[in-house]
Order: sequence, then C-alpha cells, then structure tokens
Amino acid sequence: MVLLRGALIEYASDFLGPLPNVVIFQFNPDTLTRNISIPQRPTGVSSRETSQAGEIPVERINFTAHFSAADQLDSGNIIAETLGIGPQLAALEKMVYPSNFIGELLGEALDAIGDAIGLGGNDDCPTQPIPREQYPQILFIWGATRVLPVLIDSMSITEQQYDSFLNPIQAEVALTLAVASNPEDKVGKGALKYSNVAKEAQAIINLANTVELAVDLVPF
Repeated sequence: MVLLRGALIEYASDFLGPLPNVVIFQFNPDTLTRNISIPQRPTGVSSRETSQAGEIPVERINFTAHFSAADQLDSGNIIAETLGIGPQLAALEKMVYPSNFIGELLGEALDAIGDAIGLGGNDDCPTQPIPREQYPQILFIWGATRVLPVLIDSMSITEQQYDSFLNPIQAEVALTLAVASNPEDKVGKGALKYSNVAKEAQAIINLANTVELAVDLVPF
C-alpha cells in the first residue's frame, strides 16, 4: 500500500506550473488539530433572524512536522552531507515571506556594495515596490479529500541536532495554517471547491450510514 504524504505547495497566481516551491513532509504528523472560529452572529437591528449567518467561519490547522537527515546521511546523499536538512527548512521559511523578498534582499545587498564603492544611484527611489508585494499562495495537501488554499499564520522551528559544520540534521516545525475562505486566484478557488465538495459527499455518506438510527431518534 502506497503511503501518501502531506505537502505544502507554493504556486503561481493562476496555474500550477512551474512550481516555485514544494515541501513534502518527510514524516506525516501524528496529530493534526483543526480549529474552526465562528464569527459573532449579527445582533440588534442588523439581525432579522436568530439563525442569520455572519461572516464565513475561519478554519485553522495546527500540526508539527518532523525532519531528519539520518536516512540521507546513511545513504551518502551529498546534499544531506553538505547542508543537512537546511534546504527543507529554507523552503518552508520561504513560504512566510513575500514572493520576491529574497530577490529584494540580494538587490539591496548589491546596492549597498555599489554605494560603498561609489557606484550608488539615486537615494530618492521609493522603497515600497509597485505593485505591492504579495505573500506566497500555498496549497496544503492532506490526503485525497483535502487540498486547501492556506496562509501560514505562524511557524516555530526547533533545530535539535547538528553536524560538525553546524548544519541542522534534525528539527521539528510547528505550523499554524489559516484556510483561505475566499481565495482570489483560480487555483485556490478550484482547490477550495474540490475540498468542500468532498466534505459534502462525506456528510451524505454519513447520513446513509446513520439513516436507520436517525429514524428511531425522531419521535414524529
């Protein structure tokens, strides 16, 4: 039986390829906590019925991902021997910064070097890029029925072991993901619709399994 692995995939605005960043979980988390925050319902003159809905509930997913270079080191993997699990951690960290953040850092470094040697340009250039930067668009894949557009709310990296060059070779990463309730791009919209349809289908299957019990419970 094939073991499916969870993953985080960063993608471009309206298409999946080319994929700029992918992190496949080396070990699937043992537990996954889903918190659904229900916004306050309308009250007072703005509320016509007690069952009137307010804003869309927001789902947050919490889990801890584990990474280890042990197997790769045992097999002589050159990347693991050189950098440990640094590439996996760097790929995860990249998902919390604006899309061109790394490129801007390189540009600023080059500008600083140019200024230092007298090749700097006009200092009056605006620092805010136009158009404004956007955070990466990410899909959280967890099995066949959950393909969700998410934003990373928080990330806590605990590096637990290092090699002789101080490269991390074991770490755990605690993540909180916020499911996008109204994504603006086509991929996000399609992924959310797919996951919602899968959830509706499972709810119907549950009804089919419990219909006899439900009939006995209802006294009329």
